[in-house]
Amino acid sequence: MKRVAHPVRRPERFLVFGQPCIEPADVAAVADSLNARWLGTGPKVARFERAIAGYKGAAHAVAVNSCTAGLHLACVALGLRPGDEVVTTALTFCATVNAIIHSGATPVLADVDPLTMNVDPRRIEAAITPRTRAILVVHFAGRPCEMDEILEIARQHGLEVVEDCAHAIETEYRGRAAGTMGVIGVLSFYATKNLTTGEGGMVLTGSEAIAARVKQLSLHGLTADAWSRFSDAGYKHYFATELGFKYNMTDLQAAIGLAQLERLERYAERRRHLWARYCEALADTPLELPAPELPGTRHARHLFTVQVDAARCGLSRDEFLELLTAHHIGAGVHYLSIAEHPYYRRTFGWRPEAWPNARRIGQQTLSLPLSGCLGDEDADDVIQAVRDILS
Repeated sequence: MKRVAHPVRRPERFLVFGQPCIEPADVAAVADSLNARWLGTGPKVARFERAIAGYKGAAHAVAVNSCTAGLHLACVALGLRPGDEVVTTALTFCATVNAIIHSGATPVLADVDPLTMNVDPRRIEAAITPRTRAILVVHFAGRPCEMDEILEIARQHGLEVVEDCAHAIETEYRGRAAGTMGVIGVLSFYATKNLTTGEGGMVLTGSEAIAARVKQLSLHGLTADAWSRFSDAGYKHYFATELGFKYNMTDLQAAIGLAQLERLERYAERRRHLWARYCEALADTPLELPAPELPGTRHARHLFTVQVDAARCGLSRDEFLELLTAHHIGAGVHYLSIAEHPYYRRTFGWRPEAWPNARRIGQQTLSLPLSGCLGDEDADDVIQAVRDILS
């Protein structure tokens, strides 16, 4: 690892990237569930589903144990089968394409817009074939995709739209909440997310039939969940009517989520403040900063990404990461383009250069610490370290 003469932080004060905001209310909520002796899927999961549906303005919400599980269930609920194709972004976490693959369908990649990093609607349309059945969009870093264009493309070709909202719980596009514009939207509550349950996710849909099927599939394909079978209403027999999965959320997770949801807007305001601070302090550096928020949209500000062009900055992205670590500051890479991962190259014969924008961004981008509980002193340290590295 590269060394720096004077690190801005001491080793014992290493700034962990994506550290969750855990407050006494979260601890108390978990303790309440422990004291109630109901640890699995129960009343708090049901409350959390209703609360998230209300926050997002969704007709139905089904809690699951991860966004990945939710995306997989979305693909299964839509009836995707071998031979079907799903167009998705070339710049995302592997979970997006894995969900498609696990359903038996084939992912087809579309390149991204070089400024927004979101999938380019023109590239989506160019990737559609007679085998295409759906479009799976990702609201990258919390910035909404161009949903009007995408939904129109889907309408013209008779396709369903699924929204990967792992970064986008607060995101809005022209008055509509991310996750409610397509037939299905899926949220993530992973440890680093704006709202966390440690692990967890939520499937949103306007279709009662899809919600019912996702709920059944999430617990082995059974006709009644554990809460219905063992509540004080009396035992109920259950039947496995189709092959399901073990994807349900627990009350322990939901307890944290309910407490976190009450503070979500406070955390969002804090991230907005930090975002502006970074933009102002780093405006004169050779880094490429995030594109401005578009009018009529709400950016969830989940990731503050910067791009390190070696020709402009005098060092590569990976060298930059090493020096940040030497300053005892953590960072993330979001993401290497999908086609650069060996499994997908080997399986589908993909060549990264076929999606040049995603490839370039994947080789240059890194994410600076951004959290609802990041202090001003922490942000000052990040800014100083970045400026020291570039000086």
